[in-house]
Amino acid sequence: MAKRKRDVPPEGDPSEAKVAAKKPKPQKQQPPAPVFPKLTSNGVTIQIVAGSYDRVLHGLTASIQPPAPKTQKSAVSFADTFLFNAHTSAIRCIAISPPSVPAPGQSQKVLLATGSTDERINIYNISAHPPSTRSVTDQKALSSLTPRPVLENAKNRELGTLLHHSGNITRLMFPNRSKLLTAAEDSTVGVARVRDWNLLHTFKCPVPKQYGRPSGDTAAAGGAPQGVNDFAVHPSNKIMLSVSKGEHCMRLWNLETGKKSRVLNFERAALAEIGEGRHSTGEARRIVWGSVDGEDEFAVGFDREILVYGMDCKVKCRVLGSERTKVHEFAYVKTDGEESVLAVATEDGRVCFFSTARENITAPAELAEGKKKETLPRAKLVAQLGGIKAGVTGRVKDFTVLPVEDEDGERLWFVVTAGSDGRVRLWRLEDGDLRSTGEEARQVGELLGTYSTDNRITCLEAFVMIPRPDGAEESEFEFDSEDEDEDEDDSDDE
Repeated sequence: MAKRKRDVPPEGDPSEAKVAAKKPKPQKQQPPAPVFPKLTSNGVTIQIVAGSYDRVLHGLTASIQPPAPKTQKSAVSFADTFLFNAHTSAIRCIAISPPSVPAPGQSQKVLLATGSTDERINIYNISAHPPSTRSVTDQKALSSLTPRPVLENAKNRELGTLLHHSGNITRLMFPNRSKLLTAAEDSTVGVARVRDWNLLHTFKCPVPKQYGRPSGDTAAAGGAPQGVNDFAVHPSNKIMLSVSKGEHCMRLWNLETGKKSRVLNFERAALAEIGEGRHSTGEARRIVWGSVDGEDEFAVGFDREILVYGMDCKVKCRVLGSERTKVHEFAYVKTDGEESVLAVATEDGRVCFFSTARENITAPAELAEGKKKETLPRAKLVAQLGGIKAGVTGRVKDFTVLPVEDEDGERLWFVVTAGSDGRVRLWRLEDGDLRSTGEEARQVGELLGTYSTDNRITCLEAFVMIPRPDGAEESEFEFDSEDEDEDEDDSDDE
């Protein structure tokens, strides 16, 4: 039997055959532009959820109307949506998931997760739409019997409890709609799947060794401070940074392989300069990712200072500088395009906005003779919200910044702040308030309203509610469209 000849390319330039054999490289798709909620003539509704030391989980809505032509001020009205004892001890953290995928004839919903010192993580289902006009009319009689307006939603309900941690819950986060990341004082970070609430993976952080414990320390064996203080997931959902108690370092984790990548130690000179020397813990309390000037960076928060690191893991600048105040919460806020500012909640009732861009970083300050020379550059204070000038003196325990666009396409922000005095304040920022213009920081923000919860607030989350589509009905399941996430879940399980 004759052998079949192979197909031989015609004689000519051999490079043409090689070029033809190469597959074209797929072009990277640009991420879609973010879509912001619209502030229409009907106004906008914000769902606010606050946890407290008193074990109370308090949900309320803030209905904001557009500015009136005469007064040029926005009117806001608050109403309670739910109020109950969610845990047996103080609530430490709260997380809210992105809304579910819109489906014809169905409403959208979000998930709410709460963590406490009772080692439990409670999961709740919350409607992403404001109550319908019919339900508002039916609850007028109930509101007439209470000292405050009440606007309940029958679809806000509890789904269950997660018990995969053996320590106080310290951090909760929904990186996307299909996963929930949890951290606790048992030195672990858990990854749970939203579809069936199974624990997919556990990142185990080593327990730090204690050196030089004083003789009067009566803590039992293994009772020394330990646990994960905070973690931050990169926007690509591929890497994660974590900081723990008793450690002068941060750990980099690979979320694709589920293993530790490397350990990044804090420089001793940098810790000493920000007041975290020999007589301090030197541990980081908070960490967040951000993007400035088109480059990724992350901010690490200590007791009274924040250090900003570049992707080369070197200190870019310090944030507070001469603002010696305790740091409670901070987050990056996108302003225009690739520009961002770092918002920091302080002890004296302010939310300060700092610019960490290269052109706004100043050289280290010159000190008098006999004092140690500073080596870390400082970020620029662009604006501040609240404080004594606005009549706010108590500490800001937590805050949330919500971007919104008006009918003309101009961006504005609603800032929800919560203090230890139990008051929730709603502020409005205009388009140019967060831009760096002069040398001195500006006092920005308009206080729209204040609501007293009568509880000592520890954490707060909020989101802009989606207008209810015509003919939408409430579904019986929290997520009805998870087909697009099944492939991602299966790949993560492998």
